[in-house]
Amino acid sequence: MGREFEVRKEIELDATPEQVWQAIATGPGIDSWFMGRSEIEPGEGGSTRLTVGGHTEEATVTAWEPLKQFAYRTGEGDDGSFMAIEWLIEGRDQASTVLRLVQNGFLSGDWETEYEAMKSGWDLYLHTLGAYLAHFPGRTGKSVSTMRLQAAGQERAWEAIKDALGLAGTVTEGDRVSFTPDGLAPIDGVVDYANLPSFLGVRTGDGLYRFVHSGPLRGDAVFLAHHLFSDGVDEEKAEQAWQGWLTGLFG
Repeated sequence: MGREFEVRKEIELDATPEQVWQAIATGPGIDSWFMGRSEIEPGEGGSTRLTVGGHTEEATVTAWEPLKQFAYRTGEGDDGSFMAIEWLIEGRDQASTVLRLVQNGFLSGDWETEYEAMKSGWDLYLHTLGAYLAHFPGRTGKSVSTMRLQAAGQERAWEAIKDALGLAGTVTEGDRVSFTPDGLAPIDGVVDYANLPSFLGVRTGDGLYRFVHSGPLRGDAVFLAHHLFSDGVDEEKAEQAWQGWLTGLFG
């Protein structure tokens, strides 16, 4: 059984409409804050492609008004499911911008679980968009994503992740993080998003690191969605290293 749904979000960003448009309507811009890897064919009637975990989802651009509106819609699945997303940009004084998101569609199966995951997930990614525009303006990042299915229950998973990151007890924004995953350079930064037991974000001088637990209703998976801004990042090697890090934590 499925159901129609709608999600609405709004965020004020310390960035110009031009910077926001670049971040939401180009592949490199989206890769700097959202999961997976994106490609955008500009213009109404063009296409979008999002690849996560080897699966690519395509959509058709339904509205394209640079600096103001960008919208796209997937086709319908055999069960009638589809997704449509609309971004609306409104410039404000002093180089700030209000960005509005409207997502609607039809969810099949366990639609309630998916709907709640989408709502809370957008809070993480919009926060990451704000962090990207505030701390890495004019730069584009490499997206590094990997996951461990059926990693562990939330309590055990977060204890393992926190211990690896040098954190303990209740985690709050501003907590210092320092660790060195095998095969990667040392990571020193601060917690910039703390919404456990679902999300944890860490910001460093050259990266935004996102740790996600899906919850028991979505398989107790741990998902990593990092955005790296240093020169010469090899995405494939970085993903292999982070996959090894997850395997070391959860077997």
